[in-house]
Amino acid sequence: MAFARGYAVIVLATLAAGSHAQPYPNRPLRIIVPYPPGASTDYTARLIGQRLGDAFGQPVVVENRAGAGGIIAADLAAHALADGYTLFFGTPAALCISPAMQRKVPYDTRRDFAPVARLVLNPQILVAAPGFAANTVAELVALARLRPGQLSYASAGLGSPQHLGIELLKARAGIDLVHVPYKGGALAMTDLLGGRVQMHMGSIPGMVPLVRGGKIKVLGVAAAERSNVFPEVATVAEALPGYEYIGTWYGILTQSKVPRDIVERLNGAINAALKGDELRKLLIAQGSNPQPMTVEEFTRFVHADCPNWARAVKVAGLRPE
Repeated sequence: MAFARGYAVIVLATLAAGSHAQPYPNRPLRIIVPYPPGASTDYTARLIGQRLGDAFGQPVVVENRAGAGGIIAADLAAHALADGYTLFFGTPAALCISPAMQRKVPYDTRRDFAPVARLVLNPQILVAAPGFAANTVAELVALARLRPGQLSYASAGLGSPQHLGIELLKARAGIDLVHVPYKGGALAMTDLLGGRVQMHMGSIPGMVPLVRGGKIKVLGVAAAERSNVFPEVATVAEALPGYEYIGTWYGILTQSKVPRDIVERLNGAINAALKGDELRKLLIAQGSNPQPMTVEEFTRFVHADCPNWARAVKVAGLRPE
């Protein structure tokens, strides 16, 4: 009996070792997205998931967990088993802005997350209805100085990247615009189209069809460079030197305790996909700017960018709740 028990222990140990020795990944992965289905974030996550699935020969499931400024999804991702099978679709909202606006969130961006790969930069554009009196940022500033507190802008919510982008514009120009927050960009856009507010700032991917359809016009691009989609439109900084706002970015992160070799393998697969013509064309067509980075570069980028958003929160006069 002792021999049998000893033999059984050896067999179980061998099987366990064999299971750990199986190459990563040997089962499906999931990407937790802090936004609902149908958004540009969801679209981008599914494009990346499909390419990862092709590269690894395993299914990649996109799991949408919207709400609370990304905190719900980020909390779930941060505390998942650190085995490389749960990825987080990160944006500034969940990783930088929410921690700056809340006295306490259930995760720490630097401590709990390992940045894997940056996907895209999404320039924001300042838009207005076609009949709005201003056609450029310079004309908007002049108009706002003539009519202080009489022009309004819609945002996707208090503390959203778009809200902060316009607050930075207000501070740089020294103008007074009335903020009208909504619960999501779709509702904000509805009231802009209905003439109840004058302006809105949003990501290019969601704005392209409306601009091309003549429903709205672009006053300026809130990014470091002009957009490939609207190259004729000047950046906000061209009218307001010193305006600093890079727009939003999307990236893939995982838990900080995931082995480095797995993080590097994920980075390699994602960057290879981003450099491929097919995926680049799909992302550029929706107004995104693919910008792959190494693990080290993306880590430095996230850690440097979060303080920028924290400063924008202060400029907007928002206090941690």
